[in-house]
Amino acid sequence: MSADLHTLRVDLSGAPADRSYPIVIGRGLLGDSTLWSDWLGDRSVVLVTNSSIEPLYADVLAATLGTGRVITRVVLPDGESHKHLSSIEQILSAALEAHHERRSVFVALGGGVIGDMTGFAAACFLRGVDFIQVPTTLLAQVDSSVGGKTGVNHPIGKNLIGAFHQPRAVAIDLDTLATLPDREFAAGMAEVVKYGLIYDAAFFAQLLQDRDALLARDSQVLAAAIERSCAIKAAVVAQDERESGLRAILNFGHTFGHAIEQVQGYGEWLHGEAVAAGMVIAARLSASRGWVNAAVVTDLEAFLATFGLPVAPPSDMAAEDFLAVMANDKKVDRGQIRYVLLPELGRAALFSDVSEAEIAAAIG
Repeated sequence: MSADLHTLRVDLSGAPADRSYPIVIGRGLLGDSTLWSDWLGDRSVVLVTNSSIEPLYADVLAATLGTGRVITRVVLPDGESHKHLSSIEQILSAALEAHHERRSVFVALGGGVIGDMTGFAAACFLRGVDFIQVPTTLLAQVDSSVGGKTGVNHPIGKNLIGAFHQPRAVAIDLDTLATLPDREFAAGMAEVVKYGLIYDAAFFAQLLQDRDALLARDSQVLAAAIERSCAIKAAVVAQDERESGLRAILNFGHTFGHAIEQVQGYGEWLHGEAVAAGMVIAARLSASRGWVNAAVVTDLEAFLATFGLPVAPPSDMAAEDFLAVMANDKKVDRGQIRYVLLPELGRAALFSDVSEAEIAAAIG
C-alpha cells in the first residue's frame, strides 16, 4: 500500500452505505496493486483514456490491474471538442464487443472530459455498471471526479446530456500532475480558489498567501489545497447529491464560463479559463450589490493573474451574447436564469433577479 495516503469519504445523505465511496489522495496510486485489488477483486475492466494520457499512464495502470483479468482499453481523442455522443457510442461498442457484463468496472483515466464520458457510458451500459475515477488533471482531481455528474456536450449547450452516476472510488495520484502542462495546471487552480470563495473564507485567505508556492507546485502546499478542495466538494455533494439546492453553489462562475466556452468553441478556452473569467464577473456582481468588499474582487483577479488565467471575458462578447446562451443553462428555472453570487465571502447562494444592466456593468 502506498505511503502517505489520505482518504476522504463522500457519504451521500439518505443513501445506502454502499453508495458512499472513498476519495484516496496520495502518490504512486496507479501502481498500488493492493488498493486496486481491494476495489476490483476479479472483475473485468473497461479502461477509458485519451491519446495524450494513454502513453503516459495506461500501461502502468494496466500492469497493476494484472494479467489475470479481462481489460478492454478504449483510447479516445484528446480535448473538449470530442465530448459528444459519438465518443459514448465508441466506449459502449468496445465494451459490448468484448462481452463485458454487469460485474465489469469502467475506469476513467484522464481529465474531466474522460471522467464525464466514462461515467456516462457506465451509467448507460447494461442500465448501469460501476466505475472508478482516476483523474490526471488538477481540475478533475478537485472538481469533476467527485460528485457523480456525468455527461456530454450538445451544440445547444454544455453538459446538457448526462446522468448522475456516482463512482465507486476516486483515486487521486498526485504523481500524475508532474506531466500536466502549465496551462492545464492553471485551469485547475481556478476551481481550487472557487471553493474558498463559496464555502471557506479562511481557505481563500490561505490560497492568497500560498499562491507563489502553488505556482511552483510545492508538493505539500499543493496536496493540502487538493485535499481541502475535495473535502468541501464531498461535504456539499453529501448534502445535495442531485443539485436540488446547496450543490448549485459549486457552479459559481460556471454559468458565465459555460457561455464563453460555447460561443468561443469548445476547447478554444479551457474550462478552468472560462470559469476564471466567469468568477470575476460573478464576484463583481456581488460587490456591486454591496455584499462583498471590492477587495475580494481585486484579490481574486490577482490570484488568477498569478497563474496566467483570464480575468475578463472575450472582448467580442457583450451582455446580450451571454444572455442568449445562458437561457439554455441547466440552472434555468421557470424561464429565469439563476446566478450563483456571494452574499458574503465564503458563502454563495442562487439569485434570479440579475438585470442585463448589472451583467453589462460586471463584464466591463
